[in-house]
Amino acid sequence: MTRRLFGTDGVRGVAGELLSAELALGLGRAATCQLEVERPQVLVVRDTRESGPMLEAALAAGIASAGGDVLLGGVLPTPAAPLLIGRYGFHLGVVISASHNPYRDNGIKFFGADGYKLSDEAELQIERELQRDADGAAAEDRAGVAEGRAGAEGRAEGRAEGRAEGRAEGRAGAEGRAGAGAEGRAGAMRAGASGRAGRPRIGRIRELRGAEEDYLRELHVRFSDLDLSGLEVLLDCANGATCNVAPEIFRRLGADVSTIADTPDGRNINDGCGSTHVQTLAERVLAGGHGLGFAFDGDGDRVLAVDGAGRVVDGDELIALAALHLRGSGRLAGGGVAVTVMTNYGFHTAMAEAGIEVASTKVGDRYVLEELRQRGWTLGGEQSGHMIEMGFNRTGDGIAGALLTLEALGGRDLRERGAMAKLPQRLVNVRVRDRETLDRAHVLAAAVRAEDEALAGRGRVLVRPSGTEPLVRVMVEAPTDTEAKDVCERLVGLVERELGR
Repeated sequence: MTRRLFGTDGVRGVAGELLSAELALGLGRAATCQLEVERPQVLVVRDTRESGPMLEAALAAGIASAGGDVLLGGVLPTPAAPLLIGRYGFHLGVVISASHNPYRDNGIKFFGADGYKLSDEAELQIERELQRDADGAAAEDRAGVAEGRAGAEGRAEGRAEGRAEGRAEGRAGAEGRAGAGAEGRAGAMRAGASGRAGRPRIGRIRELRGAEEDYLRELHVRFSDLDLSGLEVLLDCANGATCNVAPEIFRRLGADVSTIADTPDGRNINDGCGSTHVQTLAERVLAGGHGLGFAFDGDGDRVLAVDGAGRVVDGDELIALAALHLRGSGRLAGGGVAVTVMTNYGFHTAMAEAGIEVASTKVGDRYVLEELRQRGWTLGGEQSGHMIEMGFNRTGDGIAGALLTLEALGGRDLRERGAMAKLPQRLVNVRVRDRETLDRAHVLAAAVRAEDEALAGRGRVLVRPSGTEPLVRVMVEAPTDTEAKDVCERLVGLVERELGR
């Protein structure tokens, strides 16, 4: 069985459609049933989407029905989850968020007791548990229908023998059907809830008080030596989970903080703001004369920066800056850094010149994390803004990434960063009928190879499907922006003809 629900970052889809309350309940119960403990303690946090409370309630009900105790942490960035898991010893952490997606989408992602996102195999086991539940419910429904037919036959026969007796038979059949259905549902619930011998049937649901302060404390301890006095910074909180904690930690460290996109209403998360719309921040930094700005995404696991001249600084540059800083201070464990295949060609050149090894992975912070764990390295991330410093957290942390950037600058202006020279890059997302058909698009594959060979040693081409949306991403890097643009336009046109909607 292959995974059908879980993508590269949990289960994600339109709230109320794919990601329904029923599915959230089932996922909560199925995940809890996989835990080898008597009374699992499960953390649940969410972002600011209007569907969050609905899914939170359903998820908590599913966890409790399987005997788990639910601790509700409220609205918090995704990276708070692994830190709180470590602090309190939770057996499982669940984050309800669709990250940088529009408000209509939502998602559910799981973290294990070790603070890492669940493995592919663990997610597959959850899907198997869901399938067993569905098969069991279907079997019980069929049994109920069969009982109903028997009752109906009895009722018909009773009419032939006499109306009074027939009614009695009918009532008996109906009662048999209802009893069988109730018995089946009760049996299914007992099987799901009991899980393993000795587990309590019903868990408790309660608020985890002080969760926000706990996350802030972890950040403050890590960056206690960072003095931001005199720094004027503008934070774009994407109307998401960082709205409270990001400005607060910057202020505690001495910065003069201004904010935008910090009034979530359930529907404005990521809407024209945040790391996916960083140009908004760039315009405001320039207009307001701020020293620099940082843009987070809806769940706070990404960050991009803008320097005082209004120029966007993406994840590649931030990671390069951090890598040089950590190596210089003797904290770059293993002497390498893990990034994805989307990372700019200029990053590889800069790291090679600095003697820092680079490992490339598939797109997705989970794959970067796997590489870091395998190699024993401490730093990795993505161009999109995920930054992972294993010495502090076990997932991308936008706020920590911003503070690490300031630590690496050591009081210098971000405009003087000089960590790498970016190669001009063009990235276009093309909406397609089915992203899975990319593997069978032979004409397109031949064109991609030809363009990539023409850029060999000077740039590169990458065409890949999105992991969560019906998109094909076309990325081209070349010595000049004109050449990158021309190559990208040719390939985008071909993708639209071959795979477009």
